[in-house]
Amino acid sequence: MHILHIVGARPNFMKAAPVLRRLGAYPIVRQTLVHTGQHYDASMSDVFFRQLEMPEADLNLGVGSGTHSQQTAAVMTAFEPVVIERKPDLVLVYGDVNSTLAAALVCAKLAVPVGHVEAGLRSHDRSMPEEINRVLTDRLSDLLFTPSEDGDQNLFREGISQSRIHLVGNVMIDTLVRLLPKADAKLPGGVNGRFALVTLHRPSNVDDLSWLRDLLGALTDLSDQLSVIFPVHPRTRQRLNDLGIDHSANARLHLLEPLPYLEFIGLQRHAAMVITDSGGIQEETTFLGVPCLTVRENTERPITISLGTNQLVGRDLKTLRGSAEAILQQKRSQQDERKPVPFWDGHAAERIARIIVRGSTH
Repeated sequence: MHILHIVGARPNFMKAAPVLRRLGAYPIVRQTLVHTGQHYDASMSDVFFRQLEMPEADLNLGVGSGTHSQQTAAVMTAFEPVVIERKPDLVLVYGDVNSTLAAALVCAKLAVPVGHVEAGLRSHDRSMPEEINRVLTDRLSDLLFTPSEDGDQNLFREGISQSRIHLVGNVMIDTLVRLLPKADAKLPGGVNGRFALVTLHRPSNVDDLSWLRDLLGALTDLSDQLSVIFPVHPRTRQRLNDLGIDHSANARLHLLEPLPYLEFIGLQRHAAMVITDSGGIQEETTFLGVPCLTVRENTERPITISLGTNQLVGRDLKTLRGSAEAILQQKRSQQDERKPVPFWDGHAAERIARIIVRGSTH
């Protein structure tokens, strides 16, 4: 059985790594890994592959950046001949990036079965390109591997057959469980005691320069109470340059280059709080029991709110400040009173591998 995995951005790596490993334990399985190059930075991508102990990609399509339509079209054009030549029995796509939808569209046209890992997530906000990618990829996929019960319910409501849906758990948590013992928190100079960890990259936050300036002001105010560590996404770095913002004079607001996976996880597990607009970080903080303030109006991961440590603060600086203050007033023992999320146990990839191999032998 030949399974082809396609990844396009760093969040995909964390999801694909455990699935590659588990499927590799079956002698009947042959695997191919294709990197579209949707997001590619040699220094960061190579580190992620090495830290996650992933095999080198068999192919890098090198599509690079562009508008959503340009990127999707470029992946489709580059990926179609790969599928025709390699003739996989199943293509596995991950998450909600443009490469995910592009690969699913190619496979649908060529009648090649698709499995979607992290299916069923919905923000119900069609202004997010990722939401379009999620909905369409699920429509095109033959196997839908959901991370939580809400994903199943979303797919049922959309009329997708139950026979295609498999609740397996969260593969990102598989990676977190396996590598957490190796995670190393390297604090920047001048950081002692409690600190907040920040990531921001979504256009709704960083492309609105007036909002971004105000948000940076709120983080600066927060840094009066505890250090703030902010690894800055390249997109965000450019917007800060556009604003002419230089925080080098603030010794407690640390603007860093993007961090490799192990270093970032090491910081995340020890943070007093995380402020983010990332989907995956909402999940990781839930598993780690770290309070998370999500600077978005909605989330495709509502289970991180109902069972986890996540809180939506939207674009409301008063709510952000109030929620951060409340976290600082809490003791960690109060924050730890939560229920574990079902199937977020480090074994999601095992379930995926079993389902795929069982299906191939029937």
